[in-house]
Amino acid sequence: MIFRVLEASLVTVSVKILSSSLRNTFSSSHELVSMDLNSASTVVLQVLTQATSQDTAVLKPAEEQLKQWETQPGFYSVLLNIFTNHTLDINVRWLAVLYFKNGIDRYWRRVAPHALSEEEKSTLRAGLITNFNEPVNQIATQIAVLIAKVARLDCPRQWPELIPTLIESVKVQDDLRQHRALLTFYHVTKTLASKRLAADRKLFYDLASGIYNFACSLWNHHTDTFLQHVSSGGEAAVLSSLERTLLSLKVLRKLTVNGFVEPHKNMEVMGFLHGIFDRLKQFLECSRNIGTDNVCRDRLEKTIILFTKVLLDFLDQHPFSFTPLIQRSLEFSVSYVFTEVGEGVTFERFIVQCMNLIKMIVKNYAYKPSKNFEDSSPETLEAHKIKMAFFTYPTLTEICRRLVSHYFLLTEEELTMWEEDPEGFTVEETGGDSWKYSLRPCTEVLFIDIFHEYNQTLTPVLLEMMQTLQGPTNVEDMNALLIKDAVYNAVGLAAYELFDSVDFDQWFKNQLLPELQVIHNRYKPLRRRVIWLIGQWISVKFKSDLRPMLYEAICNLLQDQDLVVRIETATTLKLTVDDFEFRTDQFLPYLETMFTLLFQLLQQVTECDTKMHVLHVLSCVIERVNIQGLGADSKNLYPFLLPVIQLSTDVSQPPHVYLLEDGLELWLVTLENSPCVTPELLRIFQNMSPLLELSSENLRTCFKIINGYIFLSSTEFLQTYAVGLCQSFCELLKEITTEGQVQVLKVVENALKVNPVLGPQMFQPILPCVFRGIIEGERYPVVMSTYLGVMGRVLLQNTSFFSSLLNEMAHKFNQEMDQLLGNMIEMWVDRMDNITQPERRKLSALALLSLLPSDNSVIQDKFCGIINISVEGLHDVMTEDPETGTYKDCMLMSHLEEPKVTEDEEPPTEQDKRKKMLALKDPVHTVSLQQFIYEKLKAQQELLGEQGFQSLMETVDTEIVTQLQEFLQGF
Repeated sequence: MIFRVLEASLVTVSVKILSSSLRNTFSSSHELVSMDLNSASTVVLQVLTQATSQDTAVLKPAEEQLKQWETQPGFYSVLLNIFTNHTLDINVRWLAVLYFKNGIDRYWRRVAPHALSEEEKSTLRAGLITNFNEPVNQIATQIAVLIAKVARLDCPRQWPELIPTLIESVKVQDDLRQHRALLTFYHVTKTLASKRLAADRKLFYDLASGIYNFACSLWNHHTDTFLQHVSSGGEAAVLSSLERTLLSLKVLRKLTVNGFVEPHKNMEVMGFLHGIFDRLKQFLECSRNIGTDNVCRDRLEKTIILFTKVLLDFLDQHPFSFTPLIQRSLEFSVSYVFTEVGEGVTFERFIVQCMNLIKMIVKNYAYKPSKNFEDSSPETLEAHKIKMAFFTYPTLTEICRRLVSHYFLLTEEELTMWEEDPEGFTVEETGGDSWKYSLRPCTEVLFIDIFHEYNQTLTPVLLEMMQTLQGPTNVEDMNALLIKDAVYNAVGLAAYELFDSVDFDQWFKNQLLPELQVIHNRYKPLRRRVIWLIGQWISVKFKSDLRPMLYEAICNLLQDQDLVVRIETATTLKLTVDDFEFRTDQFLPYLETMFTLLFQLLQQVTECDTKMHVLHVLSCVIERVNIQGLGADSKNLYPFLLPVIQLSTDVSQPPHVYLLEDGLELWLVTLENSPCVTPELLRIFQNMSPLLELSSENLRTCFKIINGYIFLSSTEFLQTYAVGLCQSFCELLKEITTEGQVQVLKVVENALKVNPVLGPQMFQPILPCVFRGIIEGERYPVVMSTYLGVMGRVLLQNTSFFSSLLNEMAHKFNQEMDQLLGNMIEMWVDRMDNITQPERRKLSALALLSLLPSDNSVIQDKFCGIINISVEGLHDVMTEDPETGTYKDCMLMSHLEEPKVTEDEEPPTEQDKRKKMLALKDPVHTVSLQQFIYEKLKAQQELLGEQGFQSLMETVDTEIVTQLQEFLQGF
């Protein structure tokens, strides 16, 4: 251990020496820096070498030194000198490139702090494009990127020689130099094309016009060279020429898509685009001569995909300029994807791109005429005419049949994945990370779009396919099972289009339900597909009376031997309960069974996505059944409901990471609809303290849950958990946001409201903080308002506790109790405008009035303020009876009124009812402020006598007194 300490000390000393040396070098004039570049490079090189160390004792000081040098003049010249020296260690040169690249982002702009001088930047620009001869691919790419970063800021105004130098460099015969220059040319073009300001766009248009012809010639040259090498050259020559073809095509893509305002008016651009189809055919044929598992094959496929990206990007950015390409694009894509032409040469990603091209043409709004053709532009009508001429009945029929009978079929790979990784198969099917580029979802989207666009033509075709599949299918005929699975897939995807053409209720009873009951293992793809299909039709056409039959089937399928079938069934269950025709009374007989089976499924699955999905289904079921609909019987659900909440909100269990949000929502819904607390429901609150420590975005829901327990059973809950909860709150208040503080204080306020005796005792450690906040004049109005709400509850509803708190705070502030009380009243009166809620404003009036009658000189001194607040409160709560002309307190509640619930509204939860019952005991809703003021003033008068009371009233503004008298008429 001691040797490590000594080594670290030596490194630190060494770095300090190097730092001093470098500072001395950089402190001289620019000329001196140029003269001493080699010695400066030696110093920086040593530190860069240490910065590549795996030993943190060596690494950290080196990194710190490099950070200090970032702003030193000449540092980036040294870095350039280092990473262009090919004899040095690769890791050191790589690090030098990264520091240079990061420096561009921070210090290259003129207005940046510690910006590089214009003189040094000029030297660096010249040095960067002197030699395109970097031998290491990764470093060459980084150099190309950093040149592009400089170009984004300086080209063409400060760096006019960059593009001409690149153009000359890509013409050289040296393979390495040519490739590196072309790589840089691509990154520069890509970066300049991404700029969006109008002036920058204009500069790029000028650049594209100037170099487009050269870029096309360059691409054609490398493409022809590649095609020659494929037939005669070796693998190295093929790969080298293909790399250049790919890079030059990347340059052309940026110039073509981003370089012209009206590209269809440029013959070179349109010539290049029309030529893509012939080039694509050539490259696809080349795939026959290149192996399936080597670098050349990978590059070839990337180049082919890049051709399709050019077309797709151009269509997206310039739909009307694309019009002359519509016919050729459709012919090409359909022939390679839906006929024998593509056999042996196409690959999955290419097919996906071709389908995307067809889809974008079919769906493009620019090509869809208005309902009134005369309102459509000539360009739209021209494009529409081309589309209609292409999509004839035979073509549409062939596309539809081929999609269903070929592309919709489950493949061997998918069936193998089903067996070996059922959860992975489910995630892929429902949209995993690779969804965008996967063939199956792409074919399904294309089918939906084409069927929607040409449904009158294609509906009879699909109905005919359905007709041929009536009755059960032989379990020994796997191909027939897969064909039926594919057709059912199509019927589900086209559900909305087939609404008027399929009697789904009859089909469900006579065909689909029997198929769900076939339990043979080979029939599982159909069981899974049928329950999926029903889910697609639920919201389209499904008779309500048939739902119990479906629920029965779902219960059976949730016990299926196959995991994929069970997961798909859970999805359909969610769609069923989410449907607007869902009826709780039909579902309740199956609820317990389904919930138990879903929880078993939740425990069985292991993938994050699957667990979240199943829990989401559970949450939806609970929310839709709306536990309050069961009334007192809802606690019968606890045996299978509470374990789900327990598992998903326990931070010591790994699943909580992805189940927590849904679990908390489920917990909250359960609480809000619980008729009473049970030991089990109370016990799961043990999960809450660690959740509060997380301080995550779920805190708001946690606070709602805590409030739910307070309203449900305050005494039992507070006696069990208040101590730990109070400790958690004290920690939270130290670091939480203002909004979070308010949420914590609202919980305390609710506890005081629900349980005026136990609440203050249990949250006693927090109340001094509240008192201090009031005395010191908390600057955030919403926090101050909540402070006053909390203190108002204590003062009004637990006078003895308030006295003890005042005594405690007097000792802490080293003040007399009366003096401290006076300060509090004064601040309360002063900050009354912070309180916006009428309930809290009335509470403040009641609380301060409760200090009367009093012969205390401090309270009498603040009498004017108390009366002012009281009159403000009267203005807030008093309404005039138009018949009698008298005032009454509009916040008074004498009995529990059942609200009238319309069909569109949810019935009140059990918690809503509890809040209403609580309101019947709350002084804010049971004590007339008008009556309370009268009684307190009368008691004060009796205490002081007529003359003393009159003197006290004279301290109040006459206008306030007049208003008070008006409100108290009749007393």
